[in-house]
Amino acid sequence: METQREFEFRNKVFNLDCIEGMKDIVSSNSIDLIITDPPFGIDFKPHRNNYHRTQSSVLEGYNEIKKEDYYNFTFKWMSEAYRVLKETGSMYVFSGWNNLKDILNALDDVGFTTINHIIWKYQFGVVTKNKFVTSHYHCLYVCKNPKKRVFYPYSRYNKGIVVNKKDLRYHDIEDVWEIKREYWHGIEKTPTKLPTELIKKILQYSSKERDIILDPFLGSGQVAVVSKSLDRDFTGFEISNRYYEFIMERLQNNDINNLKHNNQSDLSNLINQQSSEEK
Repeated sequence: METQREFEFRNKVFNLDCIEGMKDIVSSNSIDLIITDPPFGIDFKPHRNNYHRTQSSVLEGYNEIKKEDYYNFTFKWMSEAYRVLKETGSMYVFSGWNNLKDILNALDDVGFTTINHIIWKYQFGVVTKNKFVTSHYHCLYVCKNPKKRVFYPYSRYNKGIVVNKKDLRYHDIEDVWEIKREYWHGIEKTPTKLPTELIKKILQYSSKERDIILDPFLGSGQVAVVSKSLDRDFTGFEISNRYYEFIMERLQNNDINNLKHNNQSDLSNLINQQSSEEK
């Protein structure tokens, strides 16, 4: 039975520090899935002009954590994440290579069980002169209770769907995901944004409709927006006032309807592809 406290944070986002916010608002064992891209502990200012972003259109207020403080910061927010997550729930944490060690150590120390170490391979990285180009992020897929964790292996593709001689289900469940970055549309932007397809894939494999999805570090609000488009409930926290306002605008404008339309188009395209292959 849903408690009053659960009702208060379902389908709401909060302009608060996530550590304090989770303590005060989110009840224990109430969240079905956590998807988050926490601050990486690096300075994004030099990169604001990358990926067709202009300085004037990138929102200020992105909070970073000092390298020497990163483990303690990570341990604190993960401890709250562990408390609020259901026994059946899972968490996906994105990370660059810079502080991956702190994230891995904190996950173990808090008590999470690692299920997969997923690599998200995107289409380009920043050009370098004296080292290899970084063109991927890490995604740690973990859970609270491995014996009770839910997973929906046929939520995207059934067995035997072959397109261009490729088994779509097998390819889809490999632990290297080749998904393109997304360009921002519109005037205002944030420095980082996870692609819609990336979040959609996680939601489909690790949640069902009406599940509660939490993002402790909302940033652009992408997790909340995509969750809503797939009929999941959402909640989350964003400490920056400007980012919070940006998220609220996205949740209230046409972003949701556009994503729902795209979800239907993706399904139609897959059916047409399969029909053509069978012919």
